[in-house]
Amino acid sequence: MISNESVRTRRPRMSRADREQQMLDVAEEVFAERGYGAVSMEEIAERVGLSKPMLYEYFGSKEGLLLGVIRRARGELRETTEQAVGAAGSPEEVMRRGYIAYFRFNGAHRRAWLVLLQEPVLMRSAAEEIEAIRRQQSEMMVGLLAAHLPDRPRRALEAYAESMIGACERTALWLARNPEVTPEEAADHLMDLTWTGLASPAANS
Repeated sequence: MISNESVRTRRPRMSRADREQQMLDVAEEVFAERGYGAVSMEEIAERVGLSKPMLYEYFGSKEGLLLGVIRRARGELRETTEQAVGAAGSPEEVMRRGYIAYFRFNGAHRRAWLVLLQEPVLMRSAAEEIEAIRRQQSEMMVGLLAAHLPDRPRRALEAYAESMIGACERTALWLARNPEVTPEEAADHLMDLTWTGLASPAANS
């Protein structure tokens, strides 16, 4: 007969932080499969292998769980982008590396990310969290461009950044319909559109 002590030895208890990440992983997967509105906390708890009360203990509600998924994505996207552009030596390289990082992130989380961008039943708090991701990327982009293009007015850099974010999101939707396109190819297409304008004599005047 196997003792309880032996079982505990073979299966160490998961830490709270690791358990939380597991819950977020499963929630992201289920939201991607079925959409936020169609998913119940009971279904997510069953997939995690925990009781529904335990899931509520960690996140409070299904909305809280969704916000946890979005906030984690926000942190991961920021880290990914910062690492990608950190060694860039020119504004052109900053832009291209930033685009590639964004599209690689979308590739890794494509189904869930597209659900979040298009889900028609998201509550206001989730929509605000998604908008916070856009602001985060915009502020980061403005700072990076300002360091390489010090003569451009701040208002112009903000307009560039907002336009690039919109273009990235629409291109991400296009990539979902064209999975054979690589992040690098998608970045090249956006560079043809955006960098040509930034580098033109008119933009420098």
